[in-house]
Amino acid sequence: MNLFDSLEENNKQTPLAEIMRPKTLEEFLGQTGVINENSPFLKLLKAKRLFSFILWGPPGCGKTTLSRLCAKYHNAFFVELSAVNSGVKEIKDTVELSKQKLREGTKTIVFIDEIHRFSKTQQDALLPHVEKGLFYFIGSTTENPSFHTTPALISRAQVIMLKPIDSENIKKIALRGFEYLSKTYGEKTLDDDALDTIVEFAQGDARFCLNAIENSYFASDKEIKKDTVEQLLQKSNVRYSIDMHYDYASAFQKSLRGSDPDAAIYYLAKMLISGEDPRFIARRLLVVASEDVGNADFRALLVAEAALRSIEHLGMPEARIPLAQAVEFVARAKKSNRAIVAIDNAIKDIKSGLDFLPPMHLRDAHYKDASKYGFGEGYIYTHDNPDVFQYFMPDELKDKKYFNF
Repeated sequence: MNLFDSLEENNKQTPLAEIMRPKTLEEFLGQTGVINENSPFLKLLKAKRLFSFILWGPPGCGKTTLSRLCAKYHNAFFVELSAVNSGVKEIKDTVELSKQKLREGTKTIVFIDEIHRFSKTQQDALLPHVEKGLFYFIGSTTENPSFHTTPALISRAQVIMLKPIDSENIKKIALRGFEYLSKTYGEKTLDDDALDTIVEFAQGDARFCLNAIENSYFASDKEIKKDTVEQLLQKSNVRYSIDMHYDYASAFQKSLRGSDPDAAIYYLAKMLISGEDPRFIARRLLVVASEDVGNADFRALLVAEAALRSIEHLGMPEARIPLAQAVEFVARAKKSNRAIVAIDNAIKDIKSGLDFLPPMHLRDAHYKDASKYGFGEGYIYTHDNPDVFQYFMPDELKDKKYFNF
């Protein structure tokens, strides 16, 4: 260690979130879907069966901690890389290190944080070594692996989805951190409202929670109060990544389809405050107005179209009002999906081989030689003879129905 390393070590302030990181699986809170006595993950862990996996979940849910605990449980050599500042060179160096550890009788786990930031080439560089068992790979990502990791890597690594930590466990984590600070730096009290505010702002993020506790502790005298917490945090941390864009759009449309205006308005608000393009939202409204409301109430399409136009005329934030108006109308409207079912069935039939010409009497008869071919012959002008029946379907599909009334 040189002089500069020594100075850096002496002046380093370890964050509370790092100090409080769980040292055992028993201390690991909030992921009972993955860590429970009946979970396949824990059974494999207890059976000492290593495997490669990708942990997908929001910030502060325990991805890095769980990876380190897994290595500790297996007595494996743990290499931690970040996709932000690592690349193919670091992977090659890790390969050589893994070979050396294997010769010594030790297995290696390579943990890559933010694996979604690796390019396809960098992800592909992992494949042969994972496949040969030279090392086991654990990736962590806040983004949907289906969108951000290669199919080849996913086929070699089990995707394990972690959820935001529930409020009860976030509160336990906050209290653990507060107790540590009180014992280390001096007794203080934590107001219940202040604690609830931290839990609410954390939104399931343990790191955010502990940072908030730490900052609130040192910003307070004898008691941590709600107003101190609110001044420090100021604004809720709204999360909205690329896969959330699709998830919220999906929830929005399904709420409209399910005639739940309250859920639909909530998802509208979430998308708007997250910076979603209001024109995208209005286009989703147009889709639902046609696909799910259809002719059960044709006004829904007109209202949705008016909302789209209002965005151009008004801009934000005023356009939120006609958007909300349209959301309520479309959600409460009677529903019919006959139009989309009809067109999709017709397209399916044609693609599957039911591709036929119109009957001769319906073909274009407006050019000189049409009569030579019999085009238009026998056609009855409907307005002059509204009671006369004639077929309009191709002859091969005379009894086919796409609209079932």
